[in-house]
Amino acid sequence: MTASERVPDAGHPSVVAVVVAYNRKALLLESLAALRTQSAPLTAVIVVDNASDDDSAATALAFWPEIELVRLTRNTGGAGGFATGMAMAIARHDPDWVWVMDDDTIPTETALAELLVAVDQPGVVLAGSRVVWTDGSDHPMNTPRRNPFAKKEELREAAERGVTPVRSSSFVSMLVSAERVKEAGLPIADYFIWNDDFEFSTRMLRGGRGLFVPESVVVHKTKARANTDADPGARFFFEVRNKIWLMLFSHGLNPFEKAVYLGSTLLRWFRTFRSSRQRGFLFTQLRRGLVAGFRSRPRLNADALSDLGAVTEAVVKVEAPARRAA
Repeated sequence: MTASERVPDAGHPSVVAVVVAYNRKALLLESLAALRTQSAPLTAVIVVDNASDDDSAATALAFWPEIELVRLTRNTGGAGGFATGMAMAIARHDPDWVWVMDDDTIPTETALAELLVAVDQPGVVLAGSRVVWTDGSDHPMNTPRRNPFAKKEELREAAERGVTPVRSSSFVSMLVSAERVKEAGLPIADYFIWNDDFEFSTRMLRGGRGLFVPESVVVHKTKARANTDADPGARFFFEVRNKIWLMLFSHGLNPFEKAVYLGSTLLRWFRTFRSSRQRGFLFTQLRRGLVAGFRSRPRLNADALSDLGAVTEAVVKVEAPARRAA
């Protein structure tokens, strides 16, 4: 029996999985195969194809005709893809939870079931899996950030349940409350790539608790077991611009947290430059990112995704409560 046929019974949480795909057809099929055999039922699976040109969309439908395929006419980046997928999941299905991941994320069979066990307690709005590389070791790119403000009672209770309170989480297997998304808004599409999951998860967790669930395991099939300090090339522009946007405009972190995080960011940038073989090019991206970060701000998702028809309508509908509360 496939996941799409194992619809949750009444009284059980409904979950829609969202996979954002771009030109990684083989990995997308592997991810879908893993979703198809989850031990916990899925209400639906949505694949957001970010204008791939490698037949990812057609191949995915041929493999699993029951998936809901959202084909975008332009590449909106990971940030736009996750905003799109969450919006469509909530607008179409009104689920309890949305489970998001990239197309190079391969969940183990009980990954979702372990997340659902962990979030079955008051106040929890988000949970993330343990992310390993292909050799089974923890992936340094997706290390969870413990919540330094967690109270002793919360820490004790979490330890008894085998989980850890966190302050942020990664889109490489994140289970997030649909109600909380409607309250606080979708990922910011204009981030395009980098820092979008950090900004989104910290914003979600200003109004609830987040957990790291080590018993929920997914494999992140990146080309190398590298962390964010690895030489980023042209993507360093997004790292710099988005960090500036996060510090200036995001409500995810309080002022003290922003000061601490800024210090760690500057140290990380120093390490990146120190280990880079193209420092001149990185300096150019640093300058571009600083200019863009201070001279602009991210648009509303309704504007950034305004040309996408049904997607735009879903984004506006899902974010309406957050807009009214702002």
